[in-house]
Amino acid sequence: MINSEVLEIRKQFKHENTAITKFSGCYIDGEKTIVTKFTETFLCMPEEETFKYFEIFKKTLSGTLGKNLIHMEFPLETEFNGGPQEFLLKLRDSELKDEALLDEFYQRIIDMYDYTGNYLILLVYSAYDVPGKTNDNILMDDASEEVYRFILCSICPVNLSKPGLSYNNETNQIQKRIQDWVVSMPMNGFLFPAFNDRSTDIHSFLYYSKNPEELHKDFIDQMFGCQVPLSAGSQKETFQALITETLGDECEYEIVKNIHEKLNEIMEEHKLKEIPEPLTLDKTEVKNLFAESGVREEKLVELEKNYDMVTGENVSLLATNIANTRTFEVKTPDVVIKVNPERTDLIETKMVDGRRCLVIEINDQVEVNGVVVKPTCQNE
Repeated sequence: MINSEVLEIRKQFKHENTAITKFSGCYIDGEKTIVTKFTETFLCMPEEETFKYFEIFKKTLSGTLGKNLIHMEFPLETEFNGGPQEFLLKLRDSELKDEALLDEFYQRIIDMYDYTGNYLILLVYSAYDVPGKTNDNILMDDASEEVYRFILCSICPVNLSKPGLSYNNETNQIQKRIQDWVVSMPMNGFLFPAFNDRSTDIHSFLYYSKNPEELHKDFIDQMFGCQVPLSAGSQKETFQALITETLGDECEYEIVKNIHEKLNEIMEEHKLKEIPEPLTLDKTEVKNLFAESGVREEKLVELEKNYDMVTGENVSLLATNIANTRTFEVKTPDVVIKVNPERTDLIETKMVDGRRCLVIEINDQVEVNGVVVKPTCQNE
C-alpha cells in the first residue's frame, strides 16, 4: 500500500463516510483471562462514543510506511488447510456475525501476543464502496469500481488512571479522584486484506506498530505465518554494517560522505518523479550506490559476498530507513559535529602540522553557546 491508499481508508473513519457495520471487542486482564466480550452495530452507539473509537481506528493506520506501517505478504502455504490467511479470510467473510470464529480469533491473540497487563482487542468490519478515479486522480462518487470489504484490528493497552485530586460538582469540594481503567491508543494492529492499487489484495495485509523497534516478532510469525522484516532501526544498522564490512580498512571519511550524498540524491530524484511507491534498494542497487560513491571494484566483490549474510536473502532496504536527510553527523570520542546534509562540502579532511584533521569552512556568522563571535585566524 502507498500513502494515498492508507489515507483513503483512514478517511472512512468519520460519521459522514463510514461503512462500518459490525464492531466487536474483547477485554483481557493481566492474567490473560477474558473479562468481557461484545459485538454491536457500530452506528447504533452514541455519537460521542463512536468519535472515540474513530480516533483509535485512525491511529491504527498512522505513522510512516516501512516504520510503523509495514506491508506484508502471506506465504502461499498459509492460504490453505486452515492457515492464518485462510482463517482471516473466513473471519472477514463472516462480517463478525460468527461468534465461534470471533472467540477463536480472540484466543489466538491471547495465546500469541506477549504483553504484561490489561488490553482491549477491537475489531471492525467495513464494506467500502470504492469510487472510480479520473485521469486527473479526481474521485467519482457515482462511479464505483468495487466494494473493498475489510477488517481492522486494534490492540489497545488498558491502564489504571493516575491517582490525584478532582473537583466534585455535586458536593462543591476538592476530593480524591476515583481511579478507573482507561483505554489507550493502540500498540499494534492490522488491516486485512491490503488495499493495493485501490483494490482488494487478499494475499497481503498492513501491520501497525506504535514502536517501530518492537514489532512483536513471535506474534507476527504465529498469527500471520509471515517472516518478520527488519525494523527501521535494524535496517539502518544493517546498512552501516554493510559499509563497514565492505570497505574494511578503506572505510574513510570521503567515501562514507559520498555514499551519504549519493543516497540523498537518489531519494530526491525519486521524490521529484512523484513515484508513490517508497524507494527501496536491493543488492544490485546498493552495489551501484557504492560504485558511484567511489568504492573500488575489489571492494564491490566483497559487497556481493557480504550482502545476503548481513541483511538476509532477497532483502531490500527502505531508503528512508537507512538515510539521514535531516543531519550529517561526524563524531569523535570528544567532539560531535552536525552539518546540514546539503552542505557536507563544508567539511573536509586535511593534514595540519602533521596531524590529520577535520577542517570546517566558516563564514562571518559563528555562534559559541548562543553568543555571536568574530571568527579569527592565527595569522591575523
